[in-house]
Amino acid sequence: MNKPNIVDKLPLEINVIAGETYYWCSCGKSKNQPFCDGAHVDGNFEPVAFTPDKTGSIYVCQCKYTNNPPYCDGSHNNLPD
Repeated sequence: MNKPNIVDKLPLEINVIAGETYYWCSCGKSKNQPFCDGAHVDGNFEPVAFTPDKTGSIYVCQCKYTNNPPYCDGSHNNLPD
């Protein structure tokens, strides 16, 4: 399996609207981070659809190694420098 591109080792705070569906980039190749732009077509990755329950800010993973996509779970702390 291919490994994702690490966009950043820190999460990104974004504002979301309850009930709206978003597509998080899981490959790290999108030029529209943290959202999918279809750049994954040549790999084993798929966008992760998520629909927040609340309007407000959330922290999304940019290292792409989270175990709770699209949310940051601190996995970036275990990546090598």
